Amino acid sequence: MRKTTITLADGRELSYFGAMPARPADYPDRRSLAPVQVDSQARSDRLLDEWVVIASHRQDRTFRPADDQCPFCPSVAGRLTEIPAPEYEVVVFENRFPTLPATIDGSAAGSDPRLRAGRCEIICFSQDHNASFADLTPAHAATVMAAWLDRSAELARLPGVEQVYCFENRGQEIGATLAHPHGQIYAYPYVTPRTARMLRTAADHWQATGRNLFDDVVAAERKQACRVVLEGSHWTAFVPYAAHWPYEVHMYPHRRVPDLAALTDEARSEFGDLYLDLLRRFDRLFGAPAPYVSGWHQAPVRAGREHFALHLELFTIMRAPGKLKYLAGSESGMGAFANDVTPEAAAQRLRDLA
Repeated sequence: MRKTTITLADGRELSYFGAMPARPADYPDRRSLAPVQVDSQARSDRLLDEWVVIASHRQDRTFRPADDQCPFCPSVAGRLTEIPAPEYEVVVFENRFPTLPATIDGSAAGSDPRLRAGRCEIICFSQDHNASFADLTPAHAATVMAAWLDRSAELARLPGVEQVYCFENRGQEIGATLAHPHGQIYAYPYVTPRTARMLRTAADHWQATGRNLFDDVVAAERKQACRVVLEGSHWTAFVPYAAHWPYEVHMYPHRRVPDLAALTDEARSEFGDLYLDLLRRFDRLFGAPAPYVSGWHQAPVRAGREHFALHLELFTIMRAPGKLKYLAGSESGMGAFANDVTPEAAAQRLRDLA
C-alpha cells in the first residue's frame, strides 16, 4: 500500500493512502494557518476511577458547514481545504480541534508515565462528499483497512500512548458535525474505562476457568447461531446475547489476536466484503441511512494483551423508523441499560436484509 506523508501549513501531518494523488509534493498546503491551540486536560474522577477530558477549545470547531464549504473535500481552485490535493483515495491527518490533551491534569510530564501526550487524527474514507463507507468497493475498503493498521501501529509507538481506537460516528443523529464520510483515530494516554472493565472481567474468567473469556463468548455465539448475522472463513458477526442497543453487532476474527497489526493477510482481505455487507444491511433497516457508531476495540499497548481479543462493535441509536433510542435517566444517570428489541429478533431482521 502506497503511503505519502506531507506537512500542513500549521505543522500537522497528513498522509495519503493509495495511488492518488500521483505526485503529492505538487500540492503543498497554501493556506495561511496559525498554530493549533489546544486547551485540554484529562482530569481524574476519583469516585469512578476514570479520566474525563476537558476540551473547551472544541466549542469553536467546524459545525455542519454547507456542502460546498466542506473542509474534507479535495482542494479546488479558489477554495483550499484540509486536503491540499485535488483528488485522493484515503487520507489521514491530525485533527485541528483535538480532544486529547498534551498533559493530564495540566501538569508537566515529570516521572509519571501517564502524564504524556495523546493524539487525535481524522481519516477520510473517500473524496466523494456524498458517499458513505457502505458505498466503497472492497478494494477501497482494503485501503481504509491499510490506513487503520498503519496508524494504529505508528500511534502505539508514541511515548505515553496506552490505547488506540479507530472509530466512525455516522449521521447527524449520532452527533457527527461533518457530513463527509470520515472517521477518527484516538491515541489515548490512558486505558479507556470500557477496555479496563473488559480486561478485569477477562482476567477473572481466566482465574476461575483457565479459559479465555472472548474465546468462550465467540464459541458460544457460533454454536447457538441464533444471533449470528453473517459468517465467513475468518470472521463472525453476531448480535451479543446482552446487547445494549436495539441493533448492535460485534464482529470477531476466528483466530484471536490483540490488535489490527496481528491479523493475518487472509483475515484482512475477507474483512472488507463482510463489513460492507453488514453496513448495507444497517442502511436497509429503516429505509434510510442508519446513524451509527462503529469502532475497533484493540488491546492496550502494554496491559492485558494476552487476554484481550480484537473486535469491531457496530450499533445504531435507532430502535424503529423515526424513533431514537434515547439514553435517559437509567442509562445516562446510572449506566443501567434496558433494550427495547430482543437480540434474537434483531439478528433475524439483519439476516433477512441480506
